[in-house]
Amino acid sequence: QVQFVESGGGLVQPGGSLRLSCAASGSIFRFAVMGWYRQAPGNQRELVARITSGGSTNYSDSVKGRFTISRDNAKSTMYLQMNSLRPEDTAVYFCNTAQGVLRPWGQGTQVTVSS
Repeated sequence: QVQFVESGGGLVQPGGSLRLSCAASGSIFRFAVMGWYRQAPGNQRELVARITSGGSTNYSDSVKGRFTISRDNAKSTMYLQMNSLRPEDTAVYFCNTAQGVLRPWGQGTQVTVSS
């Protein structure tokens, strides 16, 4: 059973940066297309960045140029470097597979962008 543990969120001022981490248990990580999702209050969960096992990346238009997704297959860990944060980036951020069957969601990590 795959489990995801997200960390690294917090309160940051507009224009600031945060780095999120996603630790995955189970053996699928190194083969899986992985993604970062976010859910703001009242909104549906949305995929904002994805990365293949080989390191190819895609981003939603809302974060392109500001966020960078990366992964360390040896550590079964994925990262999201978030720069130039905006109030509209405020959400709970989750990691999960981004192709095929979704796995059980972790608890997520709260990111709040506010002055």
